Amino acid sequence: MTDLPDNDRAPESFKEFKNSFFYGSRSNLDFKFLAELSEPEAGEFFVDLLKQLATTMNDGNTMRLVDHVRSWQQHAYISHLDAKAKFQYQDIEFSVLTKPLAKARVALVTSSGHFVDGHDPKPLGVDNMSQAEAEARIGEFLRAEPTLSTIPIDTPPEQLRVRHGGYPVESAILDHNVVLPLVALRDLASSGVIGEVAQQAYSFVGASSQLRLRDSVAPVWAAMLKANAIDAVLLVPV
Repeated sequence: MTDLPDNDRAPESFKEFKNSFFYGSRSNLDFKFLAELSEPEAGEFFVDLLKQLATTMNDGNTMRLVDHVRSWQQHAYISHLDAKAKFQYQDIEFSVLTKPLAKARVALVTSSGHFVDGHDPKPLGVDNMSQAEAEARIGEFLRAEPTLSTIPIDTPPEQLRVRHGGYPVESAILDHNVVLPLVALRDLASSGVIGEVAQQAYSFVGASSQLRLRDSVAPVWAAMLKANAIDAVLLVPV
């Protein structure tokens, strides 16, 4: 966000304001969906938000604010982003497991941008890139080939790192299992729901070149998983 005093800032239209959350002067990725709304829709969002806020001041129930934002996020992404989708995929039949899930070896693959401390994938050739720089260079990420990071499933939480230009990582930092659900998978294995958790989990930055991901990288990753005798993969898209 700019540090200029309010009286030194250029006048800002409502359109500029709502779009500024999408990698703009405000760059708050929780509200980047506002850029996908029309001005009347964005106006409706803010009017209703203030109404919800007034009610919350009386009863303290903040979940209505969360629900309000979430519902508009869903509306923006489903109604607007899908209409501009560039990729069409042919429907194919689901692969059937060759063994019961209770005996299957399951691997975790997530597009959360996690990696182990000391094993920085160095996106765009930059070592120790900050989250702020990742957001600022999102356009370059979207043209780059994704890099897969290997994460041993017994990695202590304090050794996990996360960086991603496309989503706010604060929740992932507070609890990595939000988008890297290793604890949940281990619980499923210990309770017998799945047979075994693969000793290596995998993560990459989903904000990357989708053509390279689909045509070049994903087949290589799939072959690697097969070579490691993986029966099923839990995909966690972010």
